[in-house]
Amino acid sequence: MPNEELAFRQMPHSVEAEQAVLGSILIDPRCVADVIGVLRADEFYVEANKNIFETVFSMFNYSQKIDAVTVLNELRSRGYANEGSRDYLMRLMEITPTAANVMEYAAIIKDKALLRSVADAGTEISALALEAGGDGQTVLDSAEQKVYAIRQGRSVGGLEPVKKVLVDVYTKLNEAAKSGARIPGMSTGLPDVDTAIMGLNNSDLIIIASRPGMGKTTIALNMALHVAKTSGKAVAVFSLEMSREQLCMRLLASESFVDNKKLQTGQLSEEEWRKIAAATASIGATDMRFDDNPTVSVADMNAACRRVPNLGLVVIDYLQLMQSAGGRSGYTNESRTQAVSDISRMLKIMAKELNVPVICLSQLNRANEGRQNKRPMLSDLRESGAIEQDADIILGLYRDDYYNSETETPNVAECIILKNRRGETGTVELRWLPEYSAFSSIDRRHEE
Repeated sequence: MPNEELAFRQMPHSVEAEQAVLGSILIDPRCVADVIGVLRADEFYVEANKNIFETVFSMFNYSQKIDAVTVLNELRSRGYANEGSRDYLMRLMEITPTAANVMEYAAIIKDKALLRSVADAGTEISALALEAGGDGQTVLDSAEQKVYAIRQGRSVGGLEPVKKVLVDVYTKLNEAAKSGARIPGMSTGLPDVDTAIMGLNNSDLIIIASRPGMGKTTIALNMALHVAKTSGKAVAVFSLEMSREQLCMRLLASESFVDNKKLQTGQLSEEEWRKIAAATASIGATDMRFDDNPTVSVADMNAACRRVPNLGLVVIDYLQLMQSAGGRSGYTNESRTQAVSDISRMLKIMAKELNVPVICLSQLNRANEGRQNKRPMLSDLRESGAIEQDADIILGLYRDDYYNSETETPNVAECIILKNRRGETGTVELRWLPEYSAFSSIDRRHEE
Protein backbone atom coordinates (compact mmCIF):
# COMPACT_ATOMS: atom_id res chain seq x y z
CA MET A 1 0.00 0.00 0.00
CA PRO A 2 2.77 2.56 0.78
CA ASN A 3 4.20 2.03 -2.72
CA GLU A 4 0.79 2.61 -4.28
CA GLU A 5 0.36 5.83 -2.28
CA LEU A 6 3.80 7.00 -3.44
CA ALA A 7 2.92 6.34 -7.07
CA PHE A 8 -0.10 8.64 -6.85
CA ARG A 9 1.64 11.34 -4.79
CA GLN A 10 1.83 14.66 -6.62
CA MET A 11 5.06 16.58 -6.98
CA PRO A 12 5.36 19.70 -4.77
CA HIS A 13 3.53 22.71 -6.22
CA SER A 14 1.15 25.52 -5.27
CA VAL A 15 -1.68 26.24 -7.68
CA GLU A 16 -2.75 29.18 -5.53
CA ALA A 17 0.67 30.86 -5.70
CA GLU A 18 0.90 30.36 -9.47
CA GLN A 19 -2.54 31.86 -10.00
CA ALA A 20 -1.78 34.74 -7.64
CA VAL A 21 1.40 35.66 -9.56
CA LEU A 22 -0.42 35.64 -12.90
CA GLY A 23 -3.36 37.54 -11.42
CA SER A 24 -1.01 40.16 -10.00
CA ILE A 25 0.60 40.64 -13.41
CA LEU A 26 -2.80 41.13 -15.05
CA ILE A 27 -3.97 43.52 -12.30
CA ASP A 28 -0.76 45.57 -12.21
CA PRO A 29 1.60 45.04 -15.19
CA ARG A 30 4.21 47.21 -13.45
CA CYS A 31 5.24 44.18 -11.40
CA VAL A 32 6.15 42.14 -14.51
CA ALA A 33 9.79 43.30 -14.52
CA ASP A 34 10.30 42.23 -10.90
CA VAL A 35 8.63 38.85 -11.40
CA ILE A 36 10.53 38.05 -14.59
CA GLY A 37 13.74 38.79 -12.74
CA VAL A 38 13.19 35.89 -10.35
CA LEU A 39 10.89 33.38 -12.08
CA ARG A 40 11.20 31.15 -15.15
CA ALA A 41 8.31 29.59 -17.07
CA ASP A 42 9.52 26.06 -16.31
CA GLU A 43 9.12 26.74 -12.58
CA PHE A 44 5.35 26.73 -13.02
CA TYR A 45 3.81 23.29 -12.45
CA VAL A 46 0.38 23.71 -14.10
CA GLU A 47 0.77 23.70 -17.88
CA ALA A 48 -1.84 26.41 -18.48
CA ASN A 49 -0.11 28.72 -16.00
CA LYS A 50 3.26 27.97 -17.56
CA ASN A 51 1.92 28.93 -21.02
CA ILE A 52 0.47 32.20 -19.73
CA PHE A 53 3.71 33.18 -17.99
CA GLU A 54 5.80 32.28 -21.05
CA THR A 55 3.48 34.46 -23.16
CA VAL A 56 3.78 37.39 -20.74
CA PHE A 57 7.57 36.94 -20.69
CA SER A 58 7.74 37.21 -24.48
CA MET A 59 5.40 40.22 -24.58
CA PHE A 60 7.52 42.00 -21.97
CA ASN A 61 10.71 41.41 -23.98
CA TYR A 62 9.05 42.98 -27.02
CA SER A 63 7.71 45.92 -24.95
CA GLN A 64 4.08 45.02 -25.70
CA LYS A 65 1.21 46.19 -23.52
CA ILE A 66 0.15 43.58 -20.98
CA ASP A 67 -3.43 43.17 -19.79
CA ALA A 68 -6.11 40.49 -19.94
CA VAL A 69 -7.15 41.36 -23.50
CA THR A 70 -3.66 41.54 -25.04
CA VAL A 71 -2.49 38.40 -23.22
CA LEU A 72 -5.58 36.49 -24.44
CA ASN A 73 -4.89 37.64 -28.00
CA GLU A 74 -1.25 36.53 -27.76
CA LEU A 75 -2.29 33.17 -26.31
CA ARG A 76 -4.53 32.63 -29.32
CA SER A 77 -1.75 33.52 -31.77
CA ARG A 78 0.54 31.02 -30.05
CA GLY A 79 -2.05 28.26 -30.08
CA TYR A 80 -2.32 28.13 -26.28
CA ALA A 81 -5.91 29.41 -25.99
CA ASN A 82 -9.10 27.40 -25.76
CA GLU A 83 -12.77 28.12 -25.06
CA GLY A 84 -12.16 28.61 -21.35
CA SER A 85 -9.06 30.83 -21.62
CA ARG A 86 -10.93 34.14 -21.36
CA ASP A 87 -12.86 33.04 -18.27
CA TYR A 88 -9.66 31.69 -16.69
CA LEU A 89 -7.84 35.03 -17.13
CA MET A 90 -10.79 36.86 -15.57
CA ARG A 91 -10.83 34.39 -12.69
CA LEU A 92 -7.10 34.91 -12.07
CA MET A 93 -7.72 38.60 -11.43
CA GLU A 94 -10.78 37.90 -9.25
CA ILE A 95 -9.08 35.43 -6.90
CA THR A 96 -5.85 37.42 -6.45
CA PRO A 97 -6.01 39.28 -3.12
CA THR A 98 -3.52 42.00 -4.06
CA ALA A 99 -0.65 42.59 -6.47
CA ALA A 100 1.39 44.10 -3.64
CA ASN A 101 2.44 40.63 -2.43
CA VAL A 102 3.48 39.29 -5.84
CA MET A 103 7.11 38.64 -4.81
CA GLU A 104 5.95 36.53 -1.86
CA TYR A 105 3.82 34.46 -4.26
CA ALA A 106 6.81 34.13 -6.59
CA ALA A 107 9.00 32.90 -3.71
CA ILE A 108 6.49 30.11 -3.02
CA ILE A 109 6.62 29.01 -6.67
CA LYS A 110 10.43 28.97 -6.65
CA ASP A 111 10.53 26.94 -3.44
CA LYS A 112 8.13 24.33 -4.86
CA ALA A 113 10.12 24.17 -8.10
CA LEU A 114 13.31 23.61 -6.08
CA LEU A 115 11.67 20.74 -4.20
CA ARG A 116 10.64 19.16 -7.51
CA SER A 117 14.19 19.47 -8.84
CA VAL A 118 15.57 17.81 -5.72
CA ALA A 119 13.02 15.02 -6.02
CA ASP A 120 13.88 14.47 -9.69
CA ALA A 121 17.60 14.44 -8.92
CA GLY A 122 17.03 11.97 -6.09
CA THR A 123 15.18 9.63 -8.44
CA GLU A 124 17.94 9.86 -11.06
CA ILE A 125 20.68 9.33 -8.48
CA SER A 126 18.85 6.33 -7.06
CA ALA A 127 18.55 4.83 -10.55
CA LEU A 128 22.25 5.45 -11.21
CA ALA A 129 23.22 3.76 -7.95
CA LEU A 130 21.12 0.69 -8.73
CA GLU A 131 22.50 0.39 -12.26
CA ALA A 132 26.11 1.34 -11.53
CA GLY A 133 27.53 -2.15 -11.28
CA GLY A 134 29.85 -1.21 -8.44
CA ASP A 135 31.36 2.01 -9.87
CA GLY A 136 30.60 4.13 -6.83
CA GLN A 137 32.97 7.01 -7.64
CA THR A 138 31.25 7.65 -10.97
CA VAL A 139 27.83 7.71 -9.28
CA LEU A 140 29.12 10.07 -6.58
CA ASP A 141 30.56 12.47 -9.17
CA SER A 142 27.30 12.41 -11.13
CA ALA A 143 25.25 12.96 -7.97
CA GLU A 144 27.36 15.95 -6.97
CA GLN A 145 27.02 17.36 -10.48
CA LYS A 146 23.23 17.11 -10.39
CA VAL A 147 22.95 18.70 -6.93
CA TYR A 148 25.37 21.46 -7.90
CA ALA A 149 23.37 22.19 -11.04
CA ILE A 150 20.23 22.58 -8.93
CA ARG A 151 22.06 24.93 -6.55
CA GLN A 152 23.20 27.02 -9.53
CA GLY A 153 19.70 27.08 -11.00
CA ARG A 154 20.64 25.17 -14.13
CA SER A 155 19.56 21.91 -15.69
CA VAL A 156 22.02 19.17 -16.57
CA GLY A 157 22.12 18.46 -20.28
CA GLY A 158 19.13 18.22 -22.59
CA LEU A 159 18.09 20.14 -25.68
CA GLU A 160 17.43 23.83 -25.10
CA PRO A 161 14.95 25.70 -27.34
CA VAL A 162 16.64 28.41 -29.38
CA LYS A 163 14.20 31.06 -28.16
CA LYS A 164 15.37 30.48 -24.57
CA VAL A 165 19.03 30.63 -25.61
CA LEU A 166 18.33 33.88 -27.47
CA VAL A 167 16.69 35.35 -24.38
CA ASP A 168 19.80 34.47 -22.35
CA VAL A 169 22.05 36.03 -25.01
CA TYR A 170 19.85 39.14 -25.14
CA THR A 171 20.06 39.45 -21.35
CA LYS A 172 23.85 39.26 -21.45
CA LEU A 173 23.99 41.88 -24.20
CA ASN A 174 21.83 44.20 -22.11
CA GLU A 175 24.02 43.65 -19.06
CA ALA A 176 27.16 44.35 -21.09
CA ALA A 177 25.63 47.53 -22.52
CA LYS A 178 24.60 48.79 -19.07
CA SER A 179 27.99 48.03 -17.51
CA GLY A 180 29.85 50.03 -20.13
CA ALA A 181 32.76 47.54 -19.97
CA ARG A 182 34.99 47.36 -23.03
CA ILE A 183 35.34 43.59 -22.66
CA PRO A 184 32.67 40.98 -21.81
CA GLY A 185 34.83 38.98 -19.41
CA MET A 186 36.73 39.72 -16.21
CA SER A 187 39.96 41.66 -16.59
CA THR A 188 43.32 39.89 -16.37
CA GLY A 189 44.94 43.09 -15.13
CA LEU A 190 46.85 43.32 -18.42
CA PRO A 191 44.87 45.69 -20.69
CA ASP A 192 46.47 44.62 -23.99
CA VAL A 193 45.85 40.95 -23.20
CA ASP A 194 42.24 41.79 -22.24
CA THR A 195 41.68 43.50 -25.59
CA ALA A 196 43.08 40.51 -27.49
CA ILE A 197 41.16 37.72 -25.71
CA MET A 198 38.13 39.77 -24.51
CA GLY A 199 38.97 39.09 -20.88
CA LEU A 200 38.38 35.92 -18.88
CA ASN A 201 34.94 34.63 -19.85
CA ASN A 202 32.73 32.08 -18.14
CA SER A 203 33.08 28.46 -19.31
CA ASP A 204 36.35 29.19 -21.16
CA LEU A 205 39.36 26.91 -20.76
CA ILE A 206 42.49 29.07 -21.01
CA ILE A 207 45.85 27.36 -21.38
CA ILE A 208 49.06 29.26 -20.54
CA ALA A 209 51.97 27.29 -21.97
CA SER A 210 55.74 27.78 -21.93
CA ARG A 211 59.07 26.15 -21.24
CA PRO A 212 60.13 26.17 -17.56
CA GLY A 213 61.34 29.52 -16.22
CA MET A 214 59.30 31.76 -18.52
CA GLY A 215 56.93 32.93 -15.78
CA LYS A 216 53.68 31.09 -16.42
CA THR A 217 52.99 30.60 -12.69
CA THR A 218 53.68 34.28 -12.09
CA ILE A 219 51.33 35.55 -14.80
CA ALA A 220 48.57 33.15 -13.65
CA LEU A 221 48.91 34.39 -10.04
CA ASN A 222 48.88 38.00 -11.24
CA MET A 223 45.61 37.33 -13.10
CA ALA A 224 44.11 35.43 -10.16
CA LEU A 225 44.86 38.22 -7.68
CA HIS A 226 43.51 40.89 -10.03
CA VAL A 227 40.24 38.97 -10.48
CA ALA A 228 39.93 38.40 -6.72
CA LYS A 229 40.50 42.10 -5.99
CA THR A 230 38.29 43.59 -8.71
CA SER A 231 35.40 41.12 -9.06
CA GLY A 232 34.72 40.36 -5.40
CA LYS A 233 34.40 36.68 -6.36
CA ALA A 234 36.23 33.65 -4.99
CA VAL A 235 39.31 32.38 -6.81
CA ALA A 236 40.41 28.76 -6.39
CA VAL A 237 44.09 27.98 -7.01
CA PHE A 238 45.27 24.38 -7.28
CA SER A 239 49.06 24.08 -7.16
CA LEU A 240 50.52 20.64 -7.79
CA GLU A 241 54.11 21.91 -7.78
CA MET A 242 54.53 24.83 -5.35
CA SER A 243 53.35 25.07 -1.75
CA ARG A 244 50.73 27.54 -0.53
CA GLU A 245 53.43 29.48 1.30
CA GLN A 246 55.53 29.84 -1.86
CA LEU A 247 52.53 31.08 -3.80
CA CYS A 248 51.63 33.62 -1.11
CA MET A 249 55.25 34.81 -1.04
CA ARG A 250 55.00 35.56 -4.75
CA LEU A 251 51.70 37.34 -4.26
CA LEU A 252 53.22 39.51 -1.54
CA ALA A 253 56.17 40.41 -3.76
CA SER A 254 53.96 41.39 -6.71
CA GLU A 255 51.50 43.33 -4.56
CA SER A 256 54.05 45.18 -2.42
CA PHE A 257 56.77 45.67 -5.05
CA VAL A 258 59.35 44.43 -2.57
CA ASP A 259 62.23 42.38 -3.98
CA ASN A 260 61.36 38.68 -3.81
CA LYS A 261 64.82 37.67 -2.61
CA LYS A 262 64.79 40.22 0.22
CA LEU A 263 61.29 39.08 1.12
CA GLN A 264 62.47 35.49 1.54
CA THR A 265 65.34 36.49 3.84
CA GLY A 266 63.26 38.91 5.90
CA GLN A 267 66.01 41.54 5.75
CA LEU A 268 63.69 44.47 5.08
CA SER A 269 63.70 48.17 5.79
CA GLU A 270 60.93 49.85 7.77
CA GLU A 271 59.43 51.20 4.55
CA GLU A 272 59.45 47.70 3.03
CA TRP A 273 57.77 46.28 6.13
CA ARG A 274 55.05 48.91 5.74
CA LYS A 275 54.60 47.87 2.11
CA ILE A 276 54.36 44.22 3.14
CA ALA A 277 51.76 45.05 5.79
CA ALA A 278 49.65 46.96 3.26
CA ALA A 279 49.98 44.15 0.71
CA THR A 280 49.01 41.56 3.33
CA ALA A 281 45.86 43.51 4.18
CA SER A 282 44.97 43.92 0.50
CA ILE A 283 45.46 40.24 -0.37
CA GLY A 284 43.82 39.08 2.87
CA ALA A 285 40.66 41.01 1.99
CA THR A 286 40.15 38.82 -1.10
CA ASP A 287 38.56 35.38 -1.25
CA MET A 288 41.50 33.45 -2.70
CA ARG A 289 41.69 29.77 -1.78
CA PHE A 290 44.70 27.47 -2.22
CA ASP A 291 45.05 23.70 -2.50
CA ASP A 292 48.61 22.37 -2.82
CA ASN A 293 47.74 18.67 -2.76
CA PRO A 294 50.05 17.13 -5.42
CA THR A 295 47.80 14.11 -5.96
CA VAL A 296 44.59 16.02 -6.75
CA SER A 297 42.52 14.83 -9.74
CA VAL A 298 40.05 16.66 -11.96
CA ALA A 299 37.17 15.04 -10.10
CA ASP A 300 38.61 16.26 -6.77
CA MET A 301 38.96 19.81 -8.11
CA ASN A 302 35.47 19.79 -9.56
CA ALA A 303 33.96 18.57 -6.30
CA ALA A 304 35.89 21.16 -4.26
CA CYS A 305 34.92 24.03 -6.56
CA ARG A 306 31.23 23.13 -6.39
CA ARG A 307 31.36 23.85 -2.67
CA VAL A 308 32.87 27.33 -3.10
CA PRO A 309 30.19 30.05 -3.01
CA ASN A 310 30.42 32.89 -5.54
CA LEU A 311 33.24 31.21 -7.46
CA GLY A 312 34.73 33.43 -10.17
CA LEU A 313 37.92 31.75 -11.42
CA VAL A 314 39.88 28.50 -11.18
CA VAL A 315 43.67 28.33 -11.68
CA ILE A 316 45.56 25.03 -12.04
CA ASP A 317 49.36 24.72 -11.96
CA TYR A 318 50.00 22.59 -13.94
CA LEU A 319 48.32 20.12 -16.30
CA GLN A 320 51.07 17.51 -16.75
CA LEU A 321 51.32 16.95 -12.98
CA MET A 322 47.63 16.14 -12.64
CA GLN A 323 46.24 12.68 -12.08
CA SER A 324 43.86 11.23 -14.61
CA ALA A 325 40.28 12.43 -14.91
CA GLY A 326 39.16 9.00 -13.83
CA GLY A 327 40.78 9.24 -10.42
CA ARG A 328 43.73 7.63 -8.70
CA SER A 329 43.21 4.19 -10.19
CA GLY A 330 42.89 5.28 -13.83
CA TYR A 331 45.28 4.75 -16.72
CA THR A 332 47.70 2.40 -14.99
CA ASN A 333 48.16 0.52 -18.25
CA GLU A 334 47.50 3.35 -20.68
CA SER A 335 49.80 5.94 -22.13
CA ARG A 336 50.32 9.28 -20.46
CA THR A 337 49.26 10.95 -23.70
CA GLN A 338 45.80 9.40 -23.40
CA ALA A 339 45.62 10.46 -19.77
CA VAL A 340 46.49 14.08 -20.59
CA SER A 341 43.92 14.02 -23.42
CA ASP A 342 41.22 12.96 -20.99
CA ILE A 343 42.35 15.49 -18.37
CA SER A 344 42.14 18.39 -20.83
CA ARG A 345 38.66 17.26 -21.90
CA MET A 346 37.50 17.02 -18.29
CA LEU A 347 38.88 20.49 -17.58
CA LYS A 348 36.78 21.94 -20.40
CA ILE A 349 33.72 20.11 -19.08
CA MET A 350 34.48 21.47 -15.60
CA ALA A 351 34.71 25.03 -16.95
CA LYS A 352 31.29 24.67 -18.60
CA GLU A 353 29.68 22.99 -15.61
CA LEU A 354 30.99 25.52 -13.07
CA ASN A 355 30.35 28.33 -15.58
CA VAL A 356 33.61 30.09 -14.71
CA PRO A 357 36.88 30.59 -16.61
CA VAL A 358 39.50 27.92 -15.88
CA ILE A 359 43.16 28.83 -16.36
CA CYS A 360 45.42 25.80 -16.63
CA LEU A 361 49.19 25.98 -17.02
CA SER A 362 50.96 23.56 -19.33
CA GLN A 363 54.53 22.63 -20.14
CA LEU A 364 55.83 22.75 -23.70
CA ASN A 365 57.99 19.95 -25.06
CA ARG A 366 61.62 20.48 -26.06
CA ALA A 367 60.93 20.82 -29.79
CA ASN A 368 61.47 24.59 -29.71
CA GLU A 369 64.95 24.15 -28.21
CA GLY A 370 66.19 22.79 -31.53
CA ARG A 371 64.74 25.64 -33.60
CA GLN A 372 66.42 28.92 -34.36
CA ASN A 373 63.17 30.71 -33.53
CA LYS A 374 62.34 29.36 -30.08
CA ARG A 375 58.95 31.03 -29.74
CA PRO A 376 56.25 28.51 -28.78
CA MET A 377 53.97 26.93 -31.36
CA LEU A 378 50.80 24.89 -30.93
CA SER A 379 52.69 21.76 -31.95
CA ASP A 380 54.96 22.26 -28.91
CA LEU A 381 52.16 21.47 -26.45
CA ARG A 382 53.49 18.58 -24.46
CA GLU A 383 52.03 15.06 -24.62
CA SER A 384 48.69 15.76 -26.25
CA GLY A 385 47.15 17.46 -29.25
CA ALA A 386 43.82 17.22 -27.40
CA ILE A 387 44.83 20.26 -25.34
CA GLU A 388 44.77 22.29 -28.55
CA GLN A 389 41.29 21.02 -29.37
CA ASP A 390 39.72 21.50 -25.94
CA ALA A 391 41.13 24.93 -25.08
CA ASP A 392 39.27 28.10 -26.02
CA ILE A 393 42.38 30.25 -25.65
CA ILE A 394 46.04 29.22 -25.64
CA LEU A 395 48.69 31.73 -24.57
CA GLY A 396 52.37 30.98 -25.10
CA LEU A 397 54.98 32.87 -23.05
CA TYR A 398 58.42 33.72 -24.47
CA ARG A 399 61.31 35.84 -23.20
CA ASP A 400 64.23 36.43 -25.51
CA ASP A 401 66.55 37.29 -22.61
CA TYR A 402 66.09 33.72 -21.32
CA TYR A 403 68.02 32.44 -24.34
CA ASN A 404 70.08 35.51 -25.24
CA SER A 405 71.69 37.55 -22.47
CA GLU A 406 72.66 40.27 -24.97
CA THR A 407 69.15 40.76 -26.31
CA GLU A 408 67.96 44.23 -27.24
CA THR A 409 64.74 43.66 -25.28
CA PRO A 410 65.72 42.64 -21.73
CA ASN A 411 62.85 41.98 -19.31
CA VAL A 412 60.33 42.01 -22.15
CA ALA A 413 58.00 39.03 -22.42
CA GLU A 414 55.89 38.07 -25.39
CA CYS A 415 52.42 36.73 -24.71
CA ILE A 416 51.77 34.88 -27.96
CA ILE A 417 48.09 34.15 -28.60
CA LEU A 418 48.31 30.75 -30.31
CA LYS A 419 44.57 30.05 -30.31
CA ASN A 420 41.67 32.40 -29.69
CA ARG A 421 38.03 31.46 -30.13
CA ARG A 422 37.05 35.03 -29.23
CA GLY A 423 39.22 36.87 -31.70
CA GLU A 424 42.45 36.88 -33.63
CA THR A 425 45.83 35.42 -32.82
CA GLY A 426 48.90 37.60 -32.41
CA THR A 427 51.51 38.78 -29.92
CA VAL A 428 51.22 41.11 -26.94
CA GLU A 429 54.39 42.48 -25.36
CA LEU A 430 54.55 42.65 -21.56
CA ARG A 431 57.04 44.00 -19.05
CA TRP A 432 58.67 41.19 -17.03
CA LEU A 433 59.55 42.20 -13.45
CA PRO A 434 61.39 39.14 -12.05
CA GLU A 435 62.40 40.75 -8.74
CA TYR A 436 58.72 41.38 -7.96
CA SER A 437 57.28 38.17 -9.48
CA ALA A 438 55.06 40.25 -11.73
CA PHE A 439 54.11 41.09 -15.31
CA SER A 440 52.79 44.47 -16.37
CA SER A 441 51.73 46.21 -19.57
CA ILE A 442 54.32 48.13 -21.54
CA ASP A 443 53.55 51.84 -21.77
CA ARG A 444 54.52 52.45 -25.37
CA ARG A 445 54.27 56.22 -24.95
CA HIS A 446 57.40 56.16 -22.81
CA GLU A 447 59.43 53.72 -24.86
CA GLU A 448 62.69 55.06 -26.22
